[in-house]
Amino acid sequence: MEIIVDELSANQRIDKLVRRTLNNAPLSFIYKMFRQKDIKVNGKRAKIDYITKLGDKINIYIKDDYLKEFSKPKIVKPVKSHMNIIYEDDNLLIVNKPVGLLVHGDENEKRITLQNIFLNYLIAKGEYDQNNPTKFVPGPAHRLDRNTSGIVIFGKNLATLQKLLELFRTKEHIEKTYLALLVGHPPKYGKIDYPLIKNNDKGIVRLGHIEKGAKPAHTEYVVERSMGAYSLVRAKLITGRTHQLRVHFKAINCPIVGDGKYGNYSVNKKFEMAFGLHNQMLHAATFEFKDVDGCLKYMSGKKFEAPLPKKEASILEALKYKEI
Repeated sequence: MEIIVDELSANQRIDKLVRRTLNNAPLSFIYKMFRQKDIKVNGKRAKIDYITKLGDKINIYIKDDYLKEFSKPKIVKPVKSHMNIIYEDDNLLIVNKPVGLLVHGDENEKRITLQNIFLNYLIAKGEYDQNNPTKFVPGPAHRLDRNTSGIVIFGKNLATLQKLLELFRTKEHIEKTYLALLVGHPPKYGKIDYPLIKNNDKGIVRLGHIEKGAKPAHTEYVVERSMGAYSLVRAKLITGRTHQLRVHFKAINCPIVGDGKYGNYSVNKKFEMAFGLHNQMLHAATFEFKDVDGCLKYMSGKKFEAPLPKKEASILEALKYKEI
């Protein structure tokens, strides 16, 4: 099998390109191909971390029956739904994710996801061919929890998605803020600096020690207003750990209202009875591109805002006049 690297498949690790080409092959099989020199670039053995260049000729030496089995296209499952689009151009798309929708699928839900809705949208517009030879799949540069609403950003092409992933990894040239309704009254301004460790088996995150495997986690926040026994805060993630805001606010004894995993049970029950709230009051509210270079340089200085979901907005309005 021969691949000529085009603009869509250039500037990436060759193992990722091979994994997309043989998208049904076990990783162990692909790694074995590199060890056995069954993958060559321009006639020479390919190292697994080689970065592809425009015009490279990649040869994958694989038996026909394996090629047929391992290169079957992954069909995008049709989904009838729509996205609340905040911004779109030829390279990226920014949406306001609703509560209750997964960004990616899990073992319980693989069809109705934001990713599938996004791909169906691109297919309908003629901007994505699921049978494309490079097997590149447009997708999100980051995630939100199922029950967190707000801004999610998608890359439509490889160069954009790579740049977005870099921006989210370094966090130096972007800024995100979240709105959260907390139980209690934290100080007007605050910095929370507690390392976090994840228990993958239980799906929970807790405070931990660096020397025992925890990762540094830093949160900054400001209280926007107090409403009775609650506080609306605007928070900024300095790091981006799983469940960071939820665990950090619990750690200062001001858990997020509605958080079934880390929150206050009795308070959550009150909000469920009064408003029918079944999710944490956490919303990815704004996203700003700062001084960005490369293919997204034109986005520098642009800031986007996602309105609160109607239910959450109505709850905040009600708390101005009603004691819960």
